[in-house]
Amino acid sequence: LSHPSPSLSFKGDRSPCGPSRVLHVRKVPIEVSEAELISLGVPFGRVTNLLMLKGKNQAFIEMASEEAAITMVNYYTTATPHVRNQPVYIQYSNHRELKTDNLPNQGRVQAALQAVNAVALGGSASGGDGTLMPGQSPVLRIIVENLFYPVSLEVLHQIFSKFGTVLKIITFTKNNQFQALLQYADPMNAHHAKVTLDGQNIYNACCTLRVEFSKLTSLNVKYNNDKSRDFTRLDLPSGDGQPTMDPALTAAFGAPGIISSPYAGAAGFGPAIGFPQAGLSMHTMTGALGPLAMPGSVSGRMTLHGMAPIAVHAVLLVSNLNPDSISPHGLFILFGVYGDVHRVKILFNKKENALIQMADATQAQLAMSHLNGQRLHGKVIRVTISKHQTVQLPREGQEDQGLTKDFSGSPLHRFKKPGSKNFQNIFPPSATLHLSNIPVIDYCLSICVRLRKDRKMALIQLGSVEEAIQALIDLHNHDLGENHHLRVSFSKSTI
Repeated sequence: LSHPSPSLSFKGDRSPCGPSRVLHVRKVPIEVSEAELISLGVPFGRVTNLLMLKGKNQAFIEMASEEAAITMVNYYTTATPHVRNQPVYIQYSNHRELKTDNLPNQGRVQAALQAVNAVALGGSASGGDGTLMPGQSPVLRIIVENLFYPVSLEVLHQIFSKFGTVLKIITFTKNNQFQALLQYADPMNAHHAKVTLDGQNIYNACCTLRVEFSKLTSLNVKYNNDKSRDFTRLDLPSGDGQPTMDPALTAAFGAPGIISSPYAGAAGFGPAIGFPQAGLSMHTMTGALGPLAMPGSVSGRMTLHGMAPIAVHAVLLVSNLNPDSISPHGLFILFGVYGDVHRVKILFNKKENALIQMADATQAQLAMSHLNGQRLHGKVIRVTISKHQTVQLPREGQEDQGLTKDFSGSPLHRFKKPGSKNFQNIFPPSATLHLSNIPVIDYCLSICVRLRKDRKMALIQLGSVEEAIQALIDLHNHDLGENHHLRVSFSKSTI
């Protein structure tokens, strides 16, 4: 390949070649820089050469090893890379190496190779035409300020993937702040995301993003769970209990133990406030997060201007339930701690699964973040967003065995009144319950350890979170006589 001729052509439907450390890139935008193409390869290994055929919208990338090329092709087969917001396509080349010594513009290519590889290997790149600026890394450090509403790993991925391929995310808590480290495949995309998103709010007047370049140039993710994810390694374990931070990250941030509890983003940052809206709408400003309105729709949307919207539904799928113990009313009471439950449907032929329709998508996300992985009736339940937009009620005469219930008119909804104090008392499940509306305090003197000042409220600590969950389901709205119904919620305090 020492002298590619103008007549050289590559058909997109040609038969695939066997593995090679030289990769063929198609549909390359005409204005793309050398650094942007090289950046496609650096997350997978050192890039040793590049040949751009701008007139044909094609390029060749040579990796240092065939193994790195195989990893890169495998990843980009499932996650199409984007350059300048255009999809590009990568496959093996039938060339074994690139010989470009006598070609024009190779000085610029070598400078770009040196700059981008330096960033990937921990050095700093020198500036220049199309190359990276000093200190620019493919890893961003994200701090979420004014965290009045939980921000999950999935929400960060949806927002930041609009700017390029996200390879890895680690979320943690440090100095009482929810933070994340996010690695792009392309440092240029990290730059664009930083410039666009720094200072923007995810939700109306809260959850402000502070985005800066990390001193790290690569993340080492050990577990794929709700706190950390390596999108290039689907084989990683979920981890037994608390995930541990990689030693390199511990050194970078000083103190150990900066990974948060499974409820980071909800506890420890002050009380949660009213749900911002029925979804996440981010299309008001070009490439920025716009202000969020309060539509009453069942499904919300998270979208950046010019990008395809992502539907966010208000229906949850709850699986691994105990079919012998579960009931629509029990699920209504438990999920009602985090939002107003409109309908519950336990599946007729698969009673370990249920669909729960919340008042809006934001409440569904909140319930999922708090209840996924909790133990209920001896089983660890799984809570995910369902593909369904509504829960259908049974037709008249259709056999249902009482498995589907409509709670839309229930007087037990906690969040119907705007500004209700219930919005300020949303906490993750804990072994300590907060009891209120108690007419006679002697009712629980034998079990209460701590009484509130007005003696109409009390805290009670049970032996485990699972027991507290069961007690909340059984006792919330319990009739204590004299028209007093017990109110039960999870407490942020311990006794």
